[in-house]
Amino acid sequence: MSSGNDCQPQTLTKPTFDEREAAELVDRVFGLKVSWIRSLPSYDDQNFHVRVSAEGADEYVLKITNSEDSQEPDLIEVQTQAMMFLRAEGFPSATPYLTKDGNIMSLESGGTGLGSKKYMVRLLTYLPGTPVAKITTNAQILYEIGRLAASMDKVLSEKFQHPSVKSLHRGQFIWNLANVPLLDQYICALGQNKYCAVVEQVIEQFKGKVIPKLSSFRACINHGDLNDHNILVDSSSASLENPHYRVSGILDFSDMSYGYYVFEVAIAIMYMMIESPDPLSVGGHVLAGFESILPLTTEERGALFLLVSGRFAQSLVIAAHTALLYPENKEYLTITAKTGWKHLMTMFEVGQEAVEKKWFETAQAYTHHAPAS
Repeated sequence: MSSGNDCQPQTLTKPTFDEREAAELVDRVFGLKVSWIRSLPSYDDQNFHVRVSAEGADEYVLKITNSEDSQEPDLIEVQTQAMMFLRAEGFPSATPYLTKDGNIMSLESGGTGLGSKKYMVRLLTYLPGTPVAKITTNAQILYEIGRLAASMDKVLSEKFQHPSVKSLHRGQFIWNLANVPLLDQYICALGQNKYCAVVEQVIEQFKGKVIPKLSSFRACINHGDLNDHNILVDSSSASLENPHYRVSGILDFSDMSYGYYVFEVAIAIMYMMIESPDPLSVGGHVLAGFESILPLTTEERGALFLLVSGRFAQSLVIAAHTALLYPENKEYLTITAKTGWKHLMTMFEVGQEAVEKKWFETAQAYTHHAPAS
């Protein structure tokens, strides 16, 4: 197998604005004076938490999209309009602050790197709350996250309309769960890593058992990245032993695409497993919440184990690949890897039948005793 360095693409697309340049951008494009700014961790884009010197000391997130995705304004437009639509439907998503010209985004050049790349810039409302990654999850919030995933996909698929909605058909988009087979071209980023064999096994099983069944799954619009850093919560109870959480924010719609309902629940299960001390127990609670809105079909349930495994493989392989490209951001990029490899190996050691049995029995228990909303 080739070394990881053979995988490095030639182009760097992540923006390279420093805090001073970002503050100037907010002033020039949005007409707001920044009183405080700090960089936020991010994957492909660049994000800044911004406080402006206006009445009420309003807070925003300046989102500077990578140069590659910035070439698809229709896609970014649809994703932003979807956020606004969801907000109007009662979901806790951000909304854009309009530019001085009255637009939801602006194409700008800049950054400290070489060349004159252009980046799409938006200023989004800052959502309060604690990332799920920072709390100890319990059955109640896992159920709520499953319920949220189904509710969001359902309302987007049934009610959201936009002239450019077709741009969400992203055939070769590496993060669409249907594209697990595309990992073949990135797996060399693992080098001689001992985990290569399990990733190859996931890809082969995915090709053989999931891809042929895609046409039997119910299609929808997916958020596509309900990870433990993209869901914010706050606690509505004073009990430290058994806090009752509610979702206070849904972040980062940049992975939105057409997919299938079962993709969203699989992605949510995988990311909720990351920080859990008992990862194999997580799936049943998330699934129960999801199925309280959208019960899965037999075919969809049958693919769940490999879909969760496929998302682990995507996250771990693409993180390794991207860390070669941006070594200075390696710590953030490989957050999932700290426990992800262990969880993926455990799933395969325990086996599909036993893992599914645990998930489905847990979900079944909720039909007899559904939690209070």
